[in-house]
Amino acid sequence: MLKSKIPAFTLLECLVALIILSGSLLVFEGLSKLLVQEAHYQGQTVQKEWLVFSSQLRSEWDQAELVKVENGKVYVNKGEQALAFGKSRSDDFRKTNDRGQGYQPMLYQVDSAAISQENQLVRIDFSFKNGEERTFIYAFKEKS
Repeated sequence: MLKSKIPAFTLLECLVALIILSGSLLVFEGLSKLLVQEAHYQGQTVQKEWLVFSSQLRSEWDQAELVKVENGKVYVNKGEQALAFGKSRSDDFRKTNDRGQGYQPMLYQVDSAAISQENQLVRIDFSFKNGEERTFIYAFKEKS
């Protein structure tokens, strides 16, 4: 009898291939879960930044008196200081003195900030680089 050898996979080779394939799929699944968790975390971080910003701006304006809204900036007097709040040329919303000197960024990744005033009510509509939009509304105390 003649024995002819036919090239084929052995059972051991098939087992090794299945182990490698299942390991690759497990790694892919783990990375996918990690990506979903990171996206969820980033969403919460943007919310936290907004809450910190709005709290900080409210505390700044609580002791301030509104002077005017002009050229995309809110001008206030706080004690002996004349301050301006508005979007800078870069991508942040910042606090400066009324001449634009000094630099305290308050919010980053700002695409645009539309500021409007109606009597003592100031409204700022923010558009962010990630497509989100937020509105900040503050009512200054009437001048005494």
